Amino acid sequence: MSDDNMNGPAVSVIVPVRNEAENIAPLVAEIAVALAGRRFEVIYVNDGSTDGTEAELTRLKALHPWLRQVRHARSCGQSAALRTGMRAARAPILVTLDGDGQNDPAFLPKLIAALEQGAPRVGLIAGQRVGRKASAFKRFQSRFANTVRGAILRDGTRDSGCGLKAFPRELGLALPYFDGLHRFLPALVRREGRDIGYIDVVDRPRAHGTSNYGFWDRLWIGILDLAGVWWLIRRKKRVPEISEV
Repeated sequence: MSDDNMNGPAVSVIVPVRNEAENIAPLVAEIAVALAGRRFEVIYVNDGSTDGTEAELTRLKALHPWLRQVRHARSCGQSAALRTGMRAARAPILVTLDGDGQNDPAFLPKLIAALEQGAPRVGLIAGQRVGRKASAFKRFQSRFANTVRGAILRDGTRDSGCGLKAFPRELGLALPYFDGLHRFLPALVRREGRDIGYIDVVDRPRAHGTSNYGFWDRLWIGILDLAGVWWLIRRKKRVPEISEV
């Protein structure tokens, strides 16, 4: 892709980050390689970082005009960062990935192609991790959370926590927003009457830093979110088909 994109991006890549300064440059370079030949932009949503994340993104922006940084004055969480990225995006197709480097950008073209081929019936292409490099405890907590969520919401997704996803911007902005949205995208997309496609993706070890998201500090909040999403699905009203006679 040429640096001066006169027609606007066709794809917006949204990367929520908090204190990931060391992981930014390698991931930006991989995204550029994965999407070479496409019209794209990369939006890093800096969720109140207190390390060198802002300075590193400012440095890289001078090298890559397609790179943007949107900053939260204080940390508001991953769902808020995702929503900020969706609102700032200029492209009709959005793809997301985590900023810690564990999501491989090489899978981005597959996500985009699957979404384009399935449109308009398919509203979300979700990555599902294989060969996870997380600790045994983190794998346990993910299995536990996915089992409970699947039993209650019946969203057909075995790995809702994978950051690799692709969906239309208009659909993403139409979803009900709440803190925890990013963990329930499959169920919310199905609520809108759209199908979901899945692609197996290879998980990678974190190269630098430590995870910004814990288990016990969000357990009870997650349970409340689950109850809320269940209520939203139950209360969805069917849109009437109207014709003039």
